[in-house]
Amino acid sequence: MLTKAIARVDKRTKELVNRLNSGEIAVINHEDLDEVAANSLVMRKPVMVINAAQSISGRYPNLGPEILEKAGIPILDHVGEAIFNRINEADILEIKGNEIYIREQNIGAGTILTNELIKKKLEETSENFQFELDKFIENTLEYAKKEKDMILGNLKIPEVETKFKERHTLVVVRGKNYKEDLHAIKSYIEEFNPILIGVDGGGDALMECGYIPDIIVGDMDSVSDECLKACKEIVVHAYTNGKAPGLERIEELGLKSVVFPAPGTSEDIAMLLAFENKTELIVAVGTHSSMVDFLEKGRKGMASTFLVRLKVGAKLIDAKGVNKLYGESVKFKHFVGLAVGAMIPIFIVGALSPTVQQLLKLFVIKLKFVFPMEFLGRYHIW
Repeated sequence: MLTKAIARVDKRTKELVNRLNSGEIAVINHEDLDEVAANSLVMRKPVMVINAAQSISGRYPNLGPEILEKAGIPILDHVGEAIFNRINEADILEIKGNEIYIREQNIGAGTILTNELIKKKLEETSENFQFELDKFIENTLEYAKKEKDMILGNLKIPEVETKFKERHTLVVVRGKNYKEDLHAIKSYIEEFNPILIGVDGGGDALMECGYIPDIIVGDMDSVSDECLKACKEIVVHAYTNGKAPGLERIEELGLKSVVFPAPGTSEDIAMLLAFENKTELIVAVGTHSSMVDFLEKGRKGMASTFLVRLKVGAKLIDAKGVNKLYGESVKFKHFVGLAVGAMIPIFIVGALSPTVQQLLKLFVIKLKFVFPMEFLGRYHIW
């Protein structure tokens, strides 16, 4: 294999992709390359990815390398930080086999991750996964004890101008399959006109789909200037001691914001902001909810997310993976049997009970996530 191209270098993959062009070489330092990062690289169409770290360390089954391999983008893996530091932005790199050359000088080598090697490494992760799971659970419980009072009762919620009462809220994180899920719930967004909260880069995800975020929540490390200037309000996530690294950027842009000191992730505080301001329903897209999601974010536990989801309870609908339901073949007779059996008693009791009427309303909303509008309209169900 012989490859010659311009190098784009950055330790932070999410920043690298903003200036990576098709046909260039992405030089990263990203241990356990995650799915979101891999998909962002695939979209930029590099000719190769050189990783200073191990793309699969063996701690858990991360899917990033497999995504790149399937897209036909070779990975020269684990070249080491010494080589990473020798490569400068816009250097012309020449890759011969697994060796790297700059101006005909060999600066080192790595390992080409073939399909077979990726599968072998992923199989080996199963041996360590139980150990990682044990550590993850222990950390989650430990931090849950420390954070429960703050999150469940004593957390001060900043005042915002947006009025949440009697409205739905859509919280968008630029996580797994966020684009497909946003497209799948487009009819819901158009009909209910929910308050749109973008969590950092989730704001750009909304703008990509043609929506202007009402609020951007986060530490401001992955949202564009254009999105920050277009949104109506900005909530900067700060540490519990009040320090807010993202505030400096907002001030440099000459924008107004409020600071929200809180433990946990920015998507957690976005949900709390909506919940404490009496939103009627919270719909989440692209959020992190599994152990692998959190390990990919570099977090050792999910205490705050666990506590927040306990608190928001029945008001939360997680739309992760809803796009896959739209692709399923559903037989009409199955749907009719399910609908008739479930709806008759609900309608009878609902006519008398305000509480059940509210539950019915939530059921109908959830129905929209399962079945596309054209399907419901075709059979005169909607």
